[in-house]
Amino acid sequence: MEQLYNSNHQIVAKLEKDLQKNIQIIETLFQNCDDIVKKEFRFYRQEQSIYAYMVYVDGLTDAEMIQDNVIAPLQRRMVGYTAGLETGIASGPRTYGESDIFQLFFHSEIDTADLKEETSFDGVINSILKGDTALFLDGYDTVIIISSKKLPVRSIDEAKTEAVMRGPRDSFNESLRTSTALIRRRIKDPNCKIIQETFGERSRTDYAIIYMEDLVQEGLVDQIKAELDAYRTDAIYDSGMLEHFMNRKWYSPFPIIQSTERPDKVASSILEGRVAIAVDNSPEVLLFPATFNTFFQASDDYYNQWSVATFARILRYIASIIAIGLPGFYIAITGFHLEMLPTELLLAIAQARSGITFPVVLEVLLMELEFELLREAGIRLPGAMGNTIGIVGGLIVGQAAVEAGLVSTIVVIVVALTALASFTIPSESFASAYRLLKFFLIIVSAIWGLYGFILGMLMLGIHLSGLVSYGVPYMVPAVSTASGRYESKKDFILRMPIYTMKKRPVFTREGQRNRMRRQKR
Repeated sequence: MEQLYNSNHQIVAKLEKDLQKNIQIIETLFQNCDDIVKKEFRFYRQEQSIYAYMVYVDGLTDAEMIQDNVIAPLQRRMVGYTAGLETGIASGPRTYGESDIFQLFFHSEIDTADLKEETSFDGVINSILKGDTALFLDGYDTVIIISSKKLPVRSIDEAKTEAVMRGPRDSFNESLRTSTALIRRRIKDPNCKIIQETFGERSRTDYAIIYMEDLVQEGLVDQIKAELDAYRTDAIYDSGMLEHFMNRKWYSPFPIIQSTERPDKVASSILEGRVAIAVDNSPEVLLFPATFNTFFQASDDYYNQWSVATFARILRYIASIIAIGLPGFYIAITGFHLEMLPTELLLAIAQARSGITFPVVLEVLLMELEFELLREAGIRLPGAMGNTIGIVGGLIVGQAAVEAGLVSTIVVIVVALTALASFTIPSESFASAYRLLKFFLIIVSAIWGLYGFILGMLMLGIHLSGLVSYGVPYMVPAVSTASGRYESKKDFILRMPIYTMKKRPVFTREGQRNRMRRQKR
């Protein structure tokens, strides 16, 4: 078995013209693999015996299609068909006279158009394990690969993590071909290129790089390919794992690669010059490059009136500040700078904290950890039970903590408002960075007060300004002097009417920024 593979776990055995030798290799490779269907055939044509061997994976292959489009036509057109011979197939290649049996099978006898020739054993085994059917013919060192995939995947459902009130309801599923089809359905342009590759030496997971050839920045696709080709690993099971190989800023909690389960968002991003990567077995598609602003954009922003979308966009930016800074700011003010508060508010806080034995920083940390535990429990528990534990658990535990004198009512309000604000951020991966960094601001505010809070926010701003996502500054269009910044601001905090956004953003190749023009009447 070891001699069949090289150091990269690729099969180095060569296809032989002798069918018996090929069968021996197949039997060795798939030993103790009971889900592999292997069948020997013998057909007769013009007093000639034609020996064949078929291999596919039960459960990944449409067996009915193989029977109707491959075996049945051969039964009808070949005289004297025999299958599963007890005597087996005699060793040694045979000569079939003037007619080319392989070409006859490939072009005439099999009733399906999706066929291809494979000349390497590694390619044959890879096709079989993807759900295709391999047909070996005696006397030929080329195999017919029949597309017969019938993969166990769920149907196209409504997006769960990026739900909208208006707009398409479909979302990607775990099938790579379904994901690419949903994009093709929206972009009917031959300039939309889909390059399919594999990643993982043992999983051989398919992924597709999708981009507009005339809009993408020069060199971006090659850069992405080079980064993926630089790694060798056993397997990947989701696009999130692939993202880790491509994110060089491992120390930053902020994602520089955007992920989404919405086909309309991917299609619009591709038409702006961005590159998408769809991964088999994953319902999330990656988008390159990504900026701070793209994580605040929701699909229904572009389907609603511009005034409504602008209000929602402003609300998200305000909520992001609350989600990351409110607990730390509360600690800084109440712990170090009470003189800054109005007298009425100061008295209200003092009354609320009467009888509380813990310092304010422990109050906040206790409630924040409680809400994080409830959030995690809600995710892990199934369905309705998860929703119940999030709501009921928060109310019961929060009320019990107040009555027990562990925390004040104002801290409960602060922490609840912080959690609520984090849910308004459309991207879950981006919101997770805010959840983590609020603890950083809580700590620095507890140590240095308002000075620590301002210093912490300044450090975050400097960090964000220094991030670059595949050649594009992360804070575009807020801090960049790149060309097209004015046009990009039309889709920044304010979402201007669609007809005013005549140019594509800075992701697009120079010279291809115009995307709209008004027809003269």
